[in-house]
Amino acid sequence: MLAERAYAKINLTLDVLGRRPDGYHEVDMVLQTIDLSDLIWLEDAPSGVIEVSSNAANIPTDARNLAVAAARALSAACGLARGVRIRIDKQIPVAAGLAGGSADAAAVLRGLNRMWQLGLSADELAAIGAQVGSDVPFCVLGGCALATGRGEQLRKVDHDLRAWVVLVRPPVFVSTAEVYGTLTPDRYAPAPASRAMIPALLRRDFDAVRRLSVNGLAAATLARYPEVRQMWQRVEQAAHVPVQMSGSGPTLYCLLPARSMAQRLYNALRGFAREVYLCRFVS
Repeated sequence: MLAERAYAKINLTLDVLGRRPDGYHEVDMVLQTIDLSDLIWLEDAPSGVIEVSSNAANIPTDARNLAVAAARALSAACGLARGVRIRIDKQIPVAAGLAGGSADAAAVLRGLNRMWQLGLSADELAAIGAQVGSDVPFCVLGGCALATGRGEQLRKVDHDLRAWVVLVRPPVFVSTAEVYGTLTPDRYAPAPASRAMIPALLRRDFDAVRRLSVNGLAAATLARYPEVRQMWQRVEQAAHVPVQMSGSGPTLYCLLPARSMAQRLYNALRGFAREVYLCRFVS
């Protein structure tokens, strides 16, 4: 049996640039790994058998689970018919804009690459992951990256900025497809925020990074889901620092420069929010 960590991500920036001919939207995003993680356990199974179990009752354990899709994609790419039993110990909130499902899929790719001794590079695993989901390539590589195209085209951003992250998940499930479906051309970004964000990260300018964080889906999500808007307002009042949303939501986050400050905010938010998480950047 082999264990592999599956790390969540947040969007430091997310700009939607327009609709693509294939029906997807062109995005420009700066993604950052955080240390909130699931634990994936992998165990050999009879040939062709791919099974998933989990401690979480609200995720699928059939072919809809991206972990299953990842195992099948890797098997197909390598011409294998091996089986695997996958156990997902969930800590990342489900359908929260944190790429939890994609992180699990990426961990399966990395873990099976080791367990089956395939010798594939991270870039090769990321290419296979792109067949599974747009966020999977980033989750394979981790750290920080500029993601373009559908989110699968990556350029690594090697920075040394240390930051703490306090996450709050409002009690509502957000449909990414519905949020993107409400976008109109007036909400497309004229210029990507990453142009300023990446230099700020590289010079370790925490104040600039926090100030420059932007999410082009936030307005659409807040308009469609009043629970997210209400939570945003409450967090803003408690935090006295900028609040931002990850992905299509509903998870909100605040960046803090020190653990003591993050811990105080975490404690304050626990007074009115059930799902609050204290995390930090992972390089």
